[in-house]
Amino acid sequence: MEKLKVYLDTSVVSHLLQEDVPEKMSDTRKLWEMFKTGKYDVYLSTVTLEEISDCPEPKRSQLREYMKQIDFHVLDVTKDALSVAQQIIDIGILTQKSFDDCQHIGAAVVNECDCIISWNFKHIVNIKTIRGVRAITNLRGYRTIEILSPSVLLGSEE
Repeated sequence: MEKLKVYLDTSVVSHLLQEDVPEKMSDTRKLWEMFKTGKYDVYLSTVTLEEISDCPEPKRSQLREYMKQIDFHVLDVTKDALSVAQQIIDIGILTQKSFDDCQHIGAAVVNECDCIISWNFKHIVNIKTIRGVRAITNLRGYRTIEILSPSVLLGSEE
């Protein structure tokens, strides 16, 4: 069976060090251990790398050390990904203020990832975004993409 193509937004990486939410941090670290084994094909975009670069020290260096522990593919935000991102805004799923979140979704969609993993419940892991992205993928002929929290992906392993 092929490995799942799992796209990580920045919220997943940053929760490796999110001590104020120990349950989420614990689940993220468990997931990271699975990533280290190569169980999934892990993807992130140039947006993720830029957002990590914007973190203050020492968090930035600590997150980069975690990143070295796993194999991952970096996706560019192409013209097609930007078009999907803009459509998310144009049809009212998210606003222009959430353009980076839209770029994460666009990159994952056009690169045919199986799922987007995120802790961002406000903008990404919610019914409005999930239904809206499903409509866009159907209209544009992209394959359906699941949008899940790390805990849900972990739970599928039990």
